Amino acid sequence: MRNLLSILLFCLLSPTLSGQKPPNVLLILTDDQGSVDLQAYGAQDLYTPNMDRIAQQGVRFTQFYAGAPVCSPSRAALLTGKTNLRAGLEGNVPVPEYADRWQQYGLPTSEVTLAELLKQKGYYTALIGKWHLGHRPENLPNAQGFDYFFGHQRGCIDNYSHTFYWDGPNKHDLYRNAEEVYYSGTHFSDLMVDEIKQIIDQKQTDPFFIYWAFNAPHYPYQGTTKWLDYYKDLPTPRKEYAAFVSHTDEKIGAVLDYLEQQNLSEDTIIIFQSDHGHSLEERAFWGGGSAGPYRGSKFSLFEGGIRVPAMIAYPKKVPKNQVVDAACIEMDWFPTLAELTETQPTEPLDGQSLLPLITNPQAPSAHQILHWQFGSYDDTKAQWAVRKGDWKLIGNLNEPRGKGQKPFRAPLFLVNLKNDPGERQNLLDQAPEKAEELLRLHRQWLQKVKTEKGV
Repeated sequence: MRNLLSILLFCLLSPTLSGQKPPNVLLILTDDQGSVDLQAYGAQDLYTPNMDRIAQQGVRFTQFYAGAPVCSPSRAALLTGKTNLRAGLEGNVPVPEYADRWQQYGLPTSEVTLAELLKQKGYYTALIGKWHLGHRPENLPNAQGFDYFFGHQRGCIDNYSHTFYWDGPNKHDLYRNAEEVYYSGTHFSDLMVDEIKQIIDQKQTDPFFIYWAFNAPHYPYQGTTKWLDYYKDLPTPRKEYAAFVSHTDEKIGAVLDYLEQQNLSEDTIIIFQSDHGHSLEERAFWGGGSAGPYRGSKFSLFEGGIRVPAMIAYPKKVPKNQVVDAACIEMDWFPTLAELTETQPTEPLDGQSLLPLITNPQAPSAHQILHWQFGSYDDTKAQWAVRKGDWKLIGNLNEPRGKGQKPFRAPLFLVNLKNDPGERQNLLDQAPEKAEELLRLHRQWLQKVKTEKGV
């Protein structure tokens, strides 16, 4: 009798058996894509019909911020719903050869990831693409909530040899779960599309969460000949960058088309975001991407380093072709997905659900104050920022400026974003009281974080 009751209870509560299957989730994260680098955000020289398609089928955010202007902290914010400092990750994860020296090993295993949250609801969880959140077995995707991993552990790879070229020895970096695999000569993005299609085929009876973390348009710029020919009249490095953006867009389109072919579009939440601004690094030809009217790029807390394209589409809950202008941030995806999938976060988050803004684009931001800090818990060394309303204060500002130019640095930089969205004028002398207010808010926040983390 007890066994029969258990079976009946399972049938009633199981989302699949009760007919209440939760929505699938496809979370797309591009890498080093500039603030305005798709047509939906105003790019006149780029062809991005599939990224634009997500915007047309859902909601596009115009004041959406990355959690950090560098890769690992941004990903930690995305997967935990917390600022990177609260998630225990100060800066980029070092290659494993240097981890012991720096005593930095990646996203702490104590943190609850989106994958772990959704597994509570019966989701099959997969990471396809770039990890960059730790290299020890306990820090790798399979130990952080992902049932399946196909991709690279480190920050970037050559898309054909799947080798990490940084400082030697060069390291082949392509894995299926813990097994190193070899597909020499096949573009990494094609491999990712094949993997995603296989997951969709195999998991049609289960809800799936696929975190698709592109290694693009991050350097090395490796758009195919088709796209290099398409952009042949653009100057270098915009040409190389644009080719890689459109190649990435083409692969996104292949997966969106496949979801439609499998009649899954109506039941799949699609989220798109760039992890931070475009790169001015030498390996990126000193540029290629664009922040449009905004100042700054990757590594900078000017708007161009952290204001990113971001969109969500889900026909059952998200209206089509809408724009939200309120300030939002990367950590907001975690509680948004929790609400859409009816799962319950197990600890306090920094993100706020975006559903009130999605249902009412004129609603005010849920964030009265936004905070950033990366590189260290010590704000005398780290670059940090705080935004309240239209006012933003950046500490230890460090703005890369490309080939042959020294970075722009400032101990404190105060700006009113409404009057000066391009952050050209430092108002520190004109509005000292506002600077003092924001500095006080930053110090209070940081002290609270450091107390929580025991730092």
